[in-house]
Amino acid sequence: MRIRTAFTLPALAGALALTGTVLSTPAQAAGGVVIRHVWFDSPGSDTGADSSLNGEWVEIKNTGGSAISLRGWVLKDKANHTYVFPNVKIGAGKTLKVRTGVGSDTASNKYQDRGWYVWNNTSDTATLTKANGTRVDSCSWTTRDPSDTWC
Repeated sequence: MRIRTAFTLPALAGALALTGTVLSTPAQAAGGVVIRHVWFDSPGSDTGADSSLNGEWVEIKNTGGSAISLRGWVLKDKANHTYVFPNVKIGAGKTLKVRTGVGSDTASNKYQDRGWYVWNNTSDTATLTKANGTRVDSCSWTTRDPSDTWC
């Protein structure tokens, strides 16, 4: 009986250690989409021109190992200005900027096609949610931040 117990405890400890490793590895490998950087105060005067509006952006990053569909996901500010992502995927390890003004969408830049600024310079929060409303990430700033913030 004692011999059996001596073998059982180390085997059980090894199994628990292995199970913990196996369960944590997929979660770490899966990664996710995060708000990485927000440039909320476009350079120069706020003229409302597309060049100025597009100087205001939110950069999101896919930290995972495979592409993720953003179709129907929503990026919004505190005042509920929303941008709904079209049928777009963000590649593994890639970043995507969502610019405020008008432009032609590319793999690395999406445009909200707005005629005025979204992100408040004094304080605001960028929130990213899935199509079903589940919060994915958010990033906030205040007046102590110069013109951009890393999240």
